[in-house]
Amino acid sequence: MSALFASISRISRVAGRQCKLLHSPPTTFQPIKLSFRPISSASRYLSPNTRAWPYIYRAESSAKMAPQLDSYFKSVDDLSDAFVTRLSDAVAIPSISAEDERRPDVIKMGHYLKAQLEGLGAYMEARELGPQPHKEYLTLPPAIIGRYPAKKDETKRTVLVYGHYDVQPANLSDGWNTEPFELTVDDKGRMYGRGSTDDKGPVLGWVNAIEAHQKAGVDFPVNLLMCFEGMEEYGSEGLDDFIIEECKPGKFFEDTDVVCISDNYWLGTEKPCLTYGLRGCSYYSIEISGPGQDLHSGVYGGTAHEPMTDLVRVMAGLVDEQGNILIDGIKELVAPVTEEEKEVYKNIDFTMDNLYESLGSKTGLFEEKERTLMGRWRFPSLSLHGVEGAFSAPGAKTVIPAKVIGKFSIRTVPNMEPEDVDKLVFKHVNESFAKLKTKNKLNVSLQHAGKWWVASPNHPNFTAAAKAVERVWNVKPDLTREGGSIPVTLTFETATGKNVLLLPMGSSTDAAHSINEKLDKRNYIEGTKLLGAYLHYIAEEPMDNK
Repeated sequence: MSALFASISRISRVAGRQCKLLHSPPTTFQPIKLSFRPISSASRYLSPNTRAWPYIYRAESSAKMAPQLDSYFKSVDDLSDAFVTRLSDAVAIPSISAEDERRPDVIKMGHYLKAQLEGLGAYMEARELGPQPHKEYLTLPPAIIGRYPAKKDETKRTVLVYGHYDVQPANLSDGWNTEPFELTVDDKGRMYGRGSTDDKGPVLGWVNAIEAHQKAGVDFPVNLLMCFEGMEEYGSEGLDDFIIEECKPGKFFEDTDVVCISDNYWLGTEKPCLTYGLRGCSYYSIEISGPGQDLHSGVYGGTAHEPMTDLVRVMAGLVDEQGNILIDGIKELVAPVTEEEKEVYKNIDFTMDNLYESLGSKTGLFEEKERTLMGRWRFPSLSLHGVEGAFSAPGAKTVIPAKVIGKFSIRTVPNMEPEDVDKLVFKHVNESFAKLKTKNKLNVSLQHAGKWWVASPNHPNFTAAAKAVERVWNVKPDLTREGGSIPVTLTFETATGKNVLLLPMGSSTDAAHSINEKLDKRNYIEGTKLLGAYLHYIAEEPMDNK
């Protein structure tokens, strides 16, 4: 035990905070007091330097909390079939934010969620966000905000939770084994359906937690503020300004103490995690046009510069077969990795088999788990996503498209500023196109961008969640970063000035954004228990006004 206490004697620089951990072991296992002060924004990125939890905590429930959690857990189990039905109803609404014709369904899903919470006594509002930028003929889906209990209890802390009710596009013809908008549960408890894990399951987990408390007769431990949006899968258009405004004095979110988001995934399939960092995402379009209309290759092939040929050559020069970004200057924007940081990755509970299971193949870029994890979390990546305007249906069609739009994104990491990345991307694409000496026209543009985010895992918000994980899953969670992007995370941190926690429900094999998306029933039900347990622990965790 003395070695364990020695291992936590250190000074740890964390994102936006500087945390000094005490050296002497206490006589009882009480949380060690933390002293925080801001550090410069230039040092925002977290250089992890510990393999254990940042300080010792006691995972047992208090005398008051233990019977409450037992009753709450039993209530969740008793209501599990009803909770699956609720998810089935939500999956049946094809709330695809990227498709214009599905906008009524996105709005329908928002009001479905609002009605579910109102039925449980929450105070709810559907806040209109106005017309969609660049598509003014469309109305943005409303921000569904609310408070539970409906009247604030001044004696309790206030937790703000976020999620999204829109989903990615999905069609059976894409390769789904089941209808994507019909929740299908197999004999292993895997619940297949678009949005099941991203993010309707986790969002409904909060609804379920409220209902289970009511049915168990257990007092709800906090004031719960809710913010659910319908444009997350399309860049969260309209939401940032709304959040910033509502976090001002006298507005809806002003009394937030901590923020919790459940919109990411475990690293593997068996061990839960808490996430303290995300990569950013800058999404680009390369439009190349020439002929006034689509052409027949038998008539015009060999006589005109073809946009598709130019596009393929330009996009091939963005990234190589080993995943290396070929844009000059990108590597120089990345914060250097320290030797101490490299050591952290050796102790994370992850194997290459976890990756292969998630991929469905052994096509990983690297052989070592450490380099794989760093490729997923710590380094930038560039992915090619598709071509708009080109023939893609089954069969053969000898068309020369008049205009094609290639789409790609860069996942960004500390210390890559989006504006700097944009300049390098535009310069590289324009220079690559110029070398082709083609008579076609080029337009390269940014569709949307979200910055990377790193928080302090030493904060009581994280230790409260860790205790909840251990109470529900009987294991301490891994502390992880994530390769995906949730841009609103940084917005909440900046607007509220409070710590933001990512508390995932789903596992690494859930295939969010892909065909056959699923959420295991075990993760859904135990995840509902976890969300409720977290609220109990954060209600009691020493905060010292952090």
